[in-house]
Amino acid sequence: MTISVPDFRRKWSCRGYMSAGAAMVTAALGLLLVPAERAEARKHAPPLDIFGIIAPRPRAVVHSVKIPLPRPRPEEAPTAPDEAPAEAAGKPSSDQPSAGKPAEAASPPQKQASACRLALTEDIAIAPSIPDISGPGACGGEDLVRLEAVVLPDKRKVTVKPAAILRCTMASAIADWLRKDVVPLATSLGSPISDLDNFDSFECRGRNRVAGALLSEHGKANAIDIRAIKLANGQSIGLTDRTLSRDVRERVLHSVCARFSTVLGPGSDWYHEDHIHLDLAQRRNDYRICQWNVWDPLPQVAPLLPAERPEEAPPREVAAKPEAKEGADDEPAEKSSSPEEKSLPAKKSQSSKQATKKRR
Repeated sequence: MTISVPDFRRKWSCRGYMSAGAAMVTAALGLLLVPAERAEARKHAPPLDIFGIIAPRPRAVVHSVKIPLPRPRPEEAPTAPDEAPAEAAGKPSSDQPSAGKPAEAASPPQKQASACRLALTEDIAIAPSIPDISGPGACGGEDLVRLEAVVLPDKRKVTVKPAAILRCTMASAIADWLRKDVVPLATSLGSPISDLDNFDSFECRGRNRVAGALLSEHGKANAIDIRAIKLANGQSIGLTDRTLSRDVRERVLHSVCARFSTVLGPGSDWYHEDHIHLDLAQRRNDYRICQWNVWDPLPQVAPLLPAERPEEAPPREVAAKPEAKEGADDEPAEKSSSPEEKSLPAKKSQSSKQATKKRR
């Protein structure tokens, strides 16, 4: 028996529709039975859920319990000692940068004062501090002051004209020199000190202002050039003035060479003929330079003027005429002299020549 496809469709057409409807009914029943199976599965321990079909077990509901809080602290109660640090720790300090502000906004820490700065008080010198200088070619320095005046033990002030920019150590050395060495010298001259003539202090340059030379101590604010020391009575002690007493200049020479590591004056080079250079340069083995020739005072030369003409002198016209020749009458007598007398001078001259030859 042979059955073709069209015959099959004609014969089983209703069963095909019935099978499709049965499948739909079966699927609907399955969807209805899944919640029931899940509810039943909650009663038992869930098996290994590989595909995540079974929903997780819900947690038990937590009921909040009200816990009683302590009463607020009365205002009249004393503060505990431990509370103050706790409050201070919670507040940000003004010195420390806050979390919201960047670190650059915080002020830089103040530089600690040096021992020299603490020792150089207003009782010794009027020398306010100035900022550090950082110039080209290692010029400048740290711990700088502007030396305006030196206060003497009797509270008098020696003005530095003009004010000198120096390192604190150099300014302190200048103040000690004036207070301890120059004050007795000025007392011996009969007048206190009033001014210090500052020829040069800080200047960024080479030695002796020569192009390409090594950096001068003036460029390091470690040197000063002094021309004179002025007294209150108007007298000026020129350190290179040859008209000044040699003893005074030698006393200044010995005092500065004992306190400063470099002293240059007249005789060192032609750059220091009109002033004295002082510095505190540090050298190996504490080597010092003291080159200052104290020249003798210049001689007092009288003015080269002609002497006054005496009143009894004859007139200039008479004095200018040539005098008459004396002994004109004696000429014939000389001519008539014998030849023997003429030969006498010749013989005397020959004898004198022989005598001179013997003496050589």
